[in-house]
Formats: sequence, C-alpha cells, structure tokens
Amino acid sequence: MSEQIDIRDFRATDPGASAPTPEQFRRALLRHLQYTVGKSPQKASLFDWRMALSHAVRDHAVDPWFAATQRTWDEDRKRVYYLSMEFLMGRLLEDQAINLGLREVAVQVLEEFGLSFAELAEGEPDAALGNGGLGRLAACYLDSMSTMGCPAYGYGLRYEHGLFRQSFENGRQIETPENWLATDNPWDFTRPEAAYPVGFGGEVTTHEGAALWSPGSQVLAAAHDTPVVGYGGHWANTLRLWAAMPSAELFDLQRFNAGDFAAASEAEALARSLSRVLYPNDTTDGGKELRLSQEYFLTSASVQDILRRYLAAHEDLRRLPEYVAIQMNDTHPAIAGPELIRLLVDEHGFEFDSAVSVATKVLGYTNHTLLPEALERWSVSLVRKVLPRHLQIVEALDTQFVQLQAGSPDPVRLISGDQVSMGDLAFATSHKVNGVSALHTELVSSQLFPVHNALHPGRIVNITNGITPRRWLKLANPALASLITDTIGPGWETDLQRLRELEPYAEDPAFRDAFGRSKRQAKERFTGWLAREHGIELPTEALFDAQVKRLHEYKRQLLNILWTIAQWQRIKRDPQAGWVPRVKIFGGKAAPSYHMAKLIIQLINDVAEVVNHDPETAHLLRVAYPANYGVSMAEKLIPAADLSEQISTAGMEASGTGNMKFALNGALTIGTLDGANVEIREQVGPENFFLFGLSTEQVAERRAQPDHARQALEASQSLRDVLQAIAEGTFSPDDPHRYDQLLDTLWNSDWFLVTSDFEDYDRAQGEVAQCYTDPVRWQQMAIRNVARMGYFSSDRSIREYMTHIWDIESAL
Repeated sequence: MSEQIDIRDFRATDPGASAPTPEQFRRALLRHLQYTVGKSPQKASLFDWRMALSHAVRDHAVDPWFAATQRTWDEDRKRVYYLSMEFLMGRLLEDQAINLGLREVAVQVLEEFGLSFAELAEGEPDAALGNGGLGRLAACYLDSMSTMGCPAYGYGLRYEHGLFRQSFENGRQIETPENWLATDNPWDFTRPEAAYPVGFGGEVTTHEGAALWSPGSQVLAAAHDTPVVGYGGHWANTLRLWAAMPSAELFDLQRFNAGDFAAASEAEALARSLSRVLYPNDTTDGGKELRLSQEYFLTSASVQDILRRYLAAHEDLRRLPEYVAIQMNDTHPAIAGPELIRLLVDEHGFEFDSAVSVATKVLGYTNHTLLPEALERWSVSLVRKVLPRHLQIVEALDTQFVQLQAGSPDPVRLISGDQVSMGDLAFATSHKVNGVSALHTELVSSQLFPVHNALHPGRIVNITNGITPRRWLKLANPALASLITDTIGPGWETDLQRLRELEPYAEDPAFRDAFGRSKRQAKERFTGWLAREHGIELPTEALFDAQVKRLHEYKRQLLNILWTIAQWQRIKRDPQAGWVPRVKIFGGKAAPSYHMAKLIIQLINDVAEVVNHDPETAHLLRVAYPANYGVSMAEKLIPAADLSEQISTAGMEASGTGNMKFALNGALTIGTLDGANVEIREQVGPENFFLFGLSTEQVAERRAQPDHARQALEASQSLRDVLQAIAEGTFSPDDPHRYDQLLDTLWNSDWFLVTSDFEDYDRAQGEVAQCYTDPVRWQQMAIRNVARMGYFSSDRSIREYMTHIWDIESAL
C-alpha cells in the first residue's frame, strides 16, 4: 500500500484546535505514564514523568502532522527537501509544547503532582546532531517552514554519538562520545518500511552503451521521523534522519560459527560507523573515506526517498522540478547532483543532458563559507574508490563546464589536478546559489565563483540568514517575551517586524525599568544554572560579555582573551581606577584535530585560572568557560548577556546567527564589518553598535604587507605586555613554553590580523565600559536593538527561499 493511500485513509483532527482542558491533559498524561512508560504515579521517577509528558505532547503533534501531509497529497503540492549534515534541534519538549499551545496547561497539571515543567524539560537530552551555526540554522528553518505552511522534509543523519561531549582537563579540551540516545527518544517514529540500499565501491561496466554500476558493498538507510510543528499548530513537517544498518548478508554466519567472532561482524561494524559520529577526523585516509561515504549515504537515501514519493503520484520524471525542490545546506550534500543524474540515467532511461537539466532545475545550493578547507575537495582516487559511477558523471559535467568556457586559456574545472571540487560541483548542478548575508554573497560572486557567475548571471542570489523568535525569544527569554506581549500585544511571534512598536518605549522610564528587570531575571537564571551544573559562581551585577561559537582562528577568540589579559594587567596596576566589573564568558568546541584552536581553548582556561583567583582583581574581572556549549546552554546564556562579541576577521564570516540571537535578546554588539554584522548595524543604527577593525578591503591590503604583524606589535605597548606575560609563563607556570607556537604566529604571520585589530578593539571596549556606566543610555540602546531586529526572523528568510529559489506557495 502506498504512502499516499495510507495518509488519505487517515482522518486527523483539525490542526490548530484549542488546547485541551486540564482534565483532558491530566488523563492523557496518566494514561501514558501507565501504558507507555509502565509506571504508577507513586513509583514514577522524573525520567518516567518526562517520557509520559513528552508522549502526551507528541499526541497533539501527530494530528497537524498527518493533516498537513494529507493536504499536501490531496492538493498535489510541491515539497521542499532540505539536505543537511547537521540539524541542531535542541530540546523538543518545551519547543513543541509552546508551538502547540500546551505549555500553560502542562505546567498547571504537573503542579498538581508536585512537579515542575521546567525541571522535566531540563532533563531532556540535547540531540547531538550538529556542531554550530550550520545545524542551528537548519533547525530554525524547519521551524519556519512549518510555521509558514511550506510543505517540507528535512533530511539528515541520526548520529549515535553526534559531535562529541566536551570537558576540560587542566584546561585542555577532552572529547568523549555523546550519548544522547542512551535512553528512548520519545519524538522518534521508526519507519522500517522506508529503507533504501546504498552502495559503495565496486566497478562500472557497459552494456549496450549503458553504464552498469555493481557496488562492492551495500548498507541500508533506515528512516526515523520526527514531527516538526509550526507555531500555532496549524502545520507540521518531517525531520527524517537516516541510520545506517547492515544488510543481512554482511553478517558472516560461517565465520561466526567457526569462532572468528570479530571477523564475522567486521562488515556490520563498518556499516554502523556511517551514522555513528558527526564529522569524523578527516586528516587520515580512513577518515576522508568515512566522511565522503557519510555524505553519499545521506544524499543517496534522501534522493531515493524523494523519487519514490514523487512516483507514488506522478509518472513523468521530466516534471520533477514542478513538484520537488532540493536545497543543499552547504557543500556536504553536493554529491546529490551526480546521484540524481545517476538515478535518472541508469534507472529511468534519461539521456545524460536531459538528466542534467532536470537535476539542475531541482537543486539549490546554499554556500556558508569562503574558507577553502570548508568547501571540501576529495581526491580523484578516493572518489573512484568510493563512488566510481559518480566520478564518471562528474567527469562528464566537468567536460561540459569546460566547453562553456570556450576560448579561456585557463578554464575553471570541477576536477582540478587530482581534486574534485565539491563547491564547484554544487554550483554547476544548481539553478540557484545563495549566500547568507549581503557581504558574503558579494564575496561569493566576486571571489569564490567569479567564472561561474559570469557564465550564469543571476544564478547567485542573497538570502540573509534568520533565527526563529519562537525558540530564541519566547522560549529562551520568557520574562522579556512576556514584557513584549504585555506592551504591544500577541502576534509578534510570527510577525517579528512588529517589534518596531517597542521603539518609543525606549524613552519610557517604567518600560526601561521592566526591561532591566527582565535582564536581571535572565542573569539570575543563567548564573543559578551555572553554579549548579558547573560549579561556577558569577556576580550578576557585572557586565556579561559573551563570545560563544565554534572555536576557529578566524572567529578570533584569541583577540578576546588577549584583551582580557591586557585588562587584567591594567586593573592590577591601578585597582581603584573606577573599572566596570566585567565577566568574560566563552563557549564552544574545537575540532579534535584543530591543534591551534585547542591551544586557544587551553589559554582561555589558563587565564581564567589566574584571573579568577587573583584577590586584587577577581571582583572586577572574571573569566568563565563552561564546557560542552550547545543549544540548551545557549538558551540560558544568550538572554543573560549584555555584550555580544562578533569579532571575526572581516570577510571571513559568512553570516552568523549568534549575532542575531544576542541582539534580539537585548545584548549590544561589539563587532567588525563582517557577515551579517553589516546588516545588523544598518538595522539597529550605527549609534547602537560598537564597531571596530579593518574592513574587508583593508584586510586584503594589510595581508599584502609581509611584516604587518610586527608593525602592529611595535605600535602597541599593551599588546606586547600581554605577549610578554604569556611568554614568561604567567598563565602556564608548569610549562612556560606551552604557547610558543601561538606567540610565533602572532609575531610572524598573523593571517587573522589579531595584532592589527587589537588597538581598535581596545578602543571600542573602552566605549563599551563608558556607555555601561550610563544605565539609561545602555537600556535605550538595548531596547532599540530588540525593536529593530524584526528583519532577522527566519520566517523572512524562508519567504525569500520560497519566492526566489523554490518557487513554492504556502499551504496556509
């Protein structure tokens, strides 16, 4: 029986219906406690209650989920398929309860049993399906697609251990497996009927002019579905995660019976490794092969699923672009183009050129970075080993691309030397390519893909990133969200431009006082959690200065900690100089193989150890680096922040979304003209933004000077004092030479221009301190930041995708 018939036979209740009464919800909760969890109220643990609560909430998600799918089939609507290696969803219980309008009734019913909704929600594990902004953006976009009634599937991998769990040992980052699936996931619907074979290796032969690929090994992609409900419960889409399962023939029963147990299970273990860890270390040949195999596993399973769903209702695959839009979230799913072409040619009889035309009209590519290492290049030998048929297709696409550049003495190629360029491949197989901020899109056009842009004018478009206000304001900052609703009324959650109505209240002393109370409540919530979970005590009256993001040299956490050392030295020289008390908060993980980033983490922790225990300065300067930063920590930290550090080297950050989350929650930004900082500054006003640093053009000019680092250091006595203290082992007395490599980089190369921007960063930090001493001015600036952030809603971003890339209309 097809999926279409199954869904049409189901009669769902009306989505968006009113919330259940307390009595109805109580019965549902107790029913799940008894029949789903198998416990009585008297014997139930907090875990049992959370599982029962999650299932009771999930029941209400299923109705709009089924109804939305049914309408999509009935009305034969186009669907969007969003392919991403990361989906950093965060905890779902509270998010789903808010979107379904169930939170208040759940709070009321739980209180009858002496239970706290917040405490139960806090016990839910974070799904370890992402690392940073890329995965969180995908999650925000799923929320907005559901809220706006855009029929969609998100496709990702169901990693058993995700990225890794971060801890610190003597300041060093330690990575251990994440165990988010150690207990049942109540949001998970397993779909054993939706399993697809995915092949690797083998050989390609030719029969009657047609290519025949015989894979050397094969695994199964098993589907696990999660409903993603939009705000108001009117529509729900699906997040489908693939888990790798061994084919039955992979288990060697004869070897097992002969006592060779490890060898018998070798192929099975290899299959499971495909969905075990996010971003395996690709500095080894084995790591590279696993990572490419993961990317193909995701795209092959997803494209097979897409074609199966299309063919359940249509016969002519030439009309695929009318009903299917596939969005590749960065270069990781770039093999989707060759895979779709392969299926159309090898299994559905298309001519090559016709298959390329259909695939290109279906596919879109979001570029998230200008960094060469993030654009992915795989050796021809590796692609031939893992995907021999796909290499043939890429070679044919490469030939076509070179022909388009007829007359060029040095044409750009998809295969350059011994490397397959996945960024160029993604561009060549997409009808639209978008950057994620105005500056980034300009650089994508002029620097990253200038030849492609000249050959395909209009293919590159800009869609600036956005964030969902449901999670990043209503859920994360309930005090501020309530103040906003009390002031301008409901409805801003789906029309964030209404926050403009707050702007006049910046002049209202009563509103400013209420705004200040909401910030204090957020600080108290964060510091209470930090003390309980991490044993870190922080003074809430201090300026909370936060930089939380993936550790990378271009994001310049190093600049931040060097300034912190300079500030500590100044305070020590003159403790009575009227310093503004400040807490420097860091958060984020470094890739396990990224030595310099891990060295910077250790420096931050070493500085914290010295500064936090200095009796002369501890009341004026503290450093906090809670381990294992993720969505749930961000939901507490971001609302508590006063200052948002967005200090990347200009021209290197594609967009950023943390900058948007901080500003939406009333933190002022200190930042460079990089990524979406440019547009945030335009929206909130230059007078409400602390700008510093070189521009993109100035960065290029400075880098062209071979001794720019030494020039900058010679011009900055304060920075030389900082580096001298590090060199003397002030922060590493057990190993004075620990940071020699870092110091050598700053003196002799400094590609990320930490030294060049240090003095201007110091000036801007002085402006921050001066402004913070004027509470009225600071509050006014913060309120204007909140009021002017409406443009950065992910709803706006998705509307632009729907119009400019996907050519799809809302079903609502």
